[in-house]
Amino acid sequence: MPESLKQRIRSDLNTARRTQDKARTLLLTTTLSEIHNREIELGHELSDEEVIEVVGRAIKRRHEAAEQMRGGKRLELAEKEEREAQMLAQYLPPALTEAEVRELARVAIAGGAKNLGAVMSRLMPQIKGRYGGKEANRIVREELGAG
Repeated sequence: MPESLKQRIRSDLNTARRTQDKARTLLLTTTLSEIHNREIELGHELSDEEVIEVVGRAIKRRHEAAEQMRGGKRLELAEKEEREAQMLAQYLPPALTEAEVRELARVAIAGGAKNLGAVMSRLMPQIKGRYGGKEANRIVREELGAG
């Protein structure tokens, strides 16, 4: 049986500890803590999809923090946040391209979804954690307008 995403993160944490990679150790410890807190909140061990959600939120928080740091002219802190986001990104499934999302939107529209809400409700489960919701919304609007 392949190891779960949570097990992979824990294994990478042990490697980071052995190699004394302090930044990675802190990042993965924090991430595992967030996963654990979410498990307590939901009352069950998280599936890989749920772990991906937790990691995705952690990445989003770091991107937002980096933006704020840049706004405050704290470039070294912004770079640290971006590095952490990149480290966490390796735990997400491969990102989708705009063309792939556009094709999924077209399939949903061809399948009978005629408004933004209907298309997005079909699209989001397929792209969650692999493509940004705001960008997907823009693509769907364009496709609905074109159709």
